[in-house]
Amino acid sequence: MIIGLVRHGQTDWNAQGIIQGQTDIPLNEAGVQQAQSLANRLAEEAPIWNAVISSDLQRARRTASIIAEKLDIPVLAPDPRFRERDFGEVEGTTEAERLARWGSNWRECGPGIENTEALRARGREAVLELLHREKERNILIVSHGGFIAQLLQELCSGLEDMKLGNLSYSILQRDGEGWQSLLHNCTRHLDS
Repeated sequence: MIIGLVRHGQTDWNAQGIIQGQTDIPLNEAGVQQAQSLANRLAEEAPIWNAVISSDLQRARRTASIIAEKLDIPVLAPDPRFRERDFGEVEGTTEAERLARWGSNWRECGPGIENTEALRARGREAVLELLHREKERNILIVSHGGFIAQLLQELCSGLEDMKLGNLSYSILQRDGEGWQSLLHNCTRHLDS
């Protein structure tokens, strides 16, 4: 089995540097164009994807539907376990506001922020269930930057922690009991 991990397209909050977390913000026009760029790239490559699934947040669902339509593949029911980290009271703030309210370690002391262990556990559980349910199909997962970064580190050893850009594309292949990274944080489809 191969899984693809795609970060959703840009939103207005992304463009303004505002943390979204699980706040349900739609794609902006740039985000729609980014999704179309990746869909076009995938349509030109050798077909490997059998279906697409996303988190239940509209920015991920819309990105998934744009890709699925172009590739003529089904969209599976959204899974809330593929949501971004819950940032609690920090959601809706800019970096300057976070620093003013909670200081430079806002990630550790911001009220209501989901811890990394819980985030990774729900991601691992969702992927293992998907692996069991869809073992004969290659699935593209459209999710969120922070979530995907943590999931990649959970599933693949040796991947560096890096910020994933909007519409970044990564591919993992099942390797025994683990996963091997075939492509990591690729955004070349946005260069055209």
